[in-house]
Parts: sequence; structure tokens; C-alpha cells
Amino acid sequence: MKFITAILVAICLSLGSFACDIVPLPEARSNHAVAWINPMNSTKADQTMILVAGGLKNGRTWQHVSKDVYLFKKGAKQWEEMPPLPIKEQGVLAATAVGIGAHFYIFGGYTVAEDGSEKSTSYGVKFDPAKKTYTRLPPMPTPVDDTVSFVYRERFIYLVSGWHDTGNVSLVQVYDTIEKIWRRATDYPGSPVFGHAGGIIGNQFIIADGVAVVGKTKEGRRKFDTVNEQWLGTIDPENPLNVTWKRLPQLPGKGNYRMAAAGISDASFMLFTGGSSNAYNYSGIGYNGEPSQPSPHTWGWDFKAGKWRVLKNWSKATMDHRGLVKINETWFTVGGMGRDQKLLKMSYPHQW
Repeated sequence: MKFITAILVAICLSLGSFACDIVPLPEARSNHAVAWINPMNSTKADQTMILVAGGLKNGRTWQHVSKDVYLFKKGAKQWEEMPPLPIKEQGVLAATAVGIGAHFYIFGGYTVAEDGSEKSTSYGVKFDPAKKTYTRLPPMPTPVDDTVSFVYRERFIYLVSGWHDTGNVSLVQVYDTIEKIWRRATDYPGSPVFGHAGGIIGNQFIIADGVAVVGKTKEGRRKFDTVNEQWLGTIDPENPLNVTWKRLPQLPGKGNYRMAAAGISDASFMLFTGGSSNAYNYSGIGYNGEPSQPSPHTWGWDFKAGKWRVLKNWSKATMDHRGLVKINETWFTVGGMGRDQKLLKMSYPHQW
């Protein structure tokens, strides 16, 4: 074990000082929920914490779906194991998480049965890392997995589109953390998708790509493929349920699935990285039977310039993400899936 740890530390150092800001996960993990908080808001002391919940472990079968939860505190030498997600199922994939103040909110995901059947879950929990306790939230009106989540005004949590049991939905579901109720916002006008990516800056957010049902095979099975669509949503400050949508200029090439994304407020920039152009099942094998490979691409929307910026490809191509987390002013992917379906322990910095 010490030898393996030494190797991981050496890899960390070889990637530069940024890569050492987050130590390797206790075990390789992919398709997990991830979020970060800084309870002090960087006023006096940086108390950044990163949460990883659920996801897929090595083995990549239904038996390797997890409900484990890990917490990393800035400056720590290792991740700390938290109480598992309070669900009766063995675990969940494609859950989503956000941070507000000193708490994490975790929603949805799907379960996988021995026969391969999948079920979207409606649960939502608020996690207090200081007390290591969960508080149950009202269930989602429409359970979704592989959705995009973000926070507006440190109060409203938006879940945009996603998969519900047998198909994608266009719903935008909003949880009010003060009134503790769900409401429905203006529907997503793009192709209903799962595994899309997005983030928010101020009252504007971007939703990009994902996977849609694009017809049926000769055998009558659903056919999945990535879509190349990017949409800008503007939230009405007077009515947060009112969203005005605008389709953005299309990027070249195919769309991407399960990228990592974040809104970088101080730069007015929405960053996207990684993912795969080949739609795949949770094992990393494409619906077309071909092993999916991660993309090294990195790009984003420049709000000030009003256009896309294609950035230098990242040397560590990864996929199977939910979002990016921030520590020491640097954005990271945490875990994920690398080439040839290799699950990852490392966190990689993304400079732009």
C-alpha cells in the first residue's frame, strides 16, 4: 500500500504543483456526483471541501455501483470516508451535487439491477460535513439522472433535462432550499438529453451537448447518439422560474457526453472539458458496441466577447464526469474514466 501511495505521489509531482492540491481518491471512481464548498467564502481562512458521492468502482458491472461518500478538506493528506448515502439500494450512478454555504445537496442518479435494468431515483439529501449527517429533502417530482445542476442566488437549485426511467425529459426542476419545495421552470427547448454539461454565472447559464434518443435500430431498440447543441438560459431575477432561452452558435464536430464544466465568475467564462463523442453505457462501452475514448478538448463561452473560445487540448483526456471543482483558484476534474475504460483516482488541474 505504501508503495502504491508513493507511486501516486510521484505522479502527482510529475504533473506539477497544481496536481498535488487534491490527493488521490481512496479508490478509483467514475460517474459520481462531485461538488465543492468554501464555508468561509475566502474571507479569513480557506476551508474548501470537496465531496464525492456514489459512482462506479473498478469492475464496472452492476455489482460495482457504490453509495460511498468521501470528503476532502484543503491541505489534508487523505480523503475522509463519510457515512454512505442514506438509500436502500446498493448504490447510484449519475447522481448530481451542488454546494451552498456549508452544506452539500445531492440528488438523483440511477440504480442498476442484476438483470441490467436501470431505475431513476427521486431522492434528495442535504449533507452537513461538520456533523456528518444527512437531512432528507422532498423527493423530485420527476426523478432524473445524468442531469445538470447549478445554484442561483445561493438558494435555488436547478436540474435541467436528464433521463427519467425510459426516456429523456425537457423539464427544468427547481428546488427552493428556503421554502423546501420543488417548482417547475421554463422547459429546456433543446433536444432532451442526458449526460450533458453546464454551469451558471450570475443569472445566465449554458447547457451543452449530451446524448439523445435519435431513433430505433432495425431490431426496434432505441438508438443513442451525442448531440451538438449549446443553449444559453437567462433567469428572470423577478421570477426565477422564468427562463429565456437562446441557441448559441454551433461548435464544429460531434457533441460530447459527460464533460466536466463550471462557470468561472471572475473571468465571465464557462469552461467545458473532456467527455466523449461516442455515447456509451455506464461500463464505458458505446451503445454501438465500440469502447468509448475520452476527448482532450477544452473550450468555453466567453460572456464578454459573446463567442466560443477553443482552448489548447488537455494532455490528460478524461470522461464520465459531472462537474469541475475549485481549489487554490484552480479548477479540477476528480476521478473519472481515462483511456480504455480505466477508472481514475487522480484529480487533474485544468488551466486555461
